Amino acid sequence: MSHNNSIMSANDPRQPSTAKSYVTQPVSSQDLPVNYSGFIAVAFGITGVMLKYKLNSLLAIIFYAQSLANMKNVENDLKQICMVMMFAVMELVI
Repeated sequence: MSHNNSIMSANDPRQPSTAKSYVTQPVSSQDLPVNYSGFIAVAFGITGVMLKYKLNSLLAIIFYAQSLANMKNVENDLKQICMVMMFAVMELVI
C-alpha cells in the first residue's frame, strides 16, 4: 500500500516542484483570425452611403461597436474602424 502511495505522489501534477509555468507563444499580426464584424461594418457603411439607406448605416455602427469590442490588433483594425465611422456618420448626417 505504501509503495502505491509513493508512486502516486511522484506523478502528482499538483506538486509545485514538478509544475511548469505556462509561456505564451507570440502571434504575428498576419496570423490573427479575420475580423468578420469589421468587414461587415465596412460593407454596410459603403452600401449605406451609395444607396442612401439609413438602416445600413445604423447596422454599420452596430457592427463597428462589435468590432471595436473584439479588436485584437490596434494598428490594423484602427484604419478599418475609422473608415466605417466615416461612412456611417456621413450617411446619417446627409
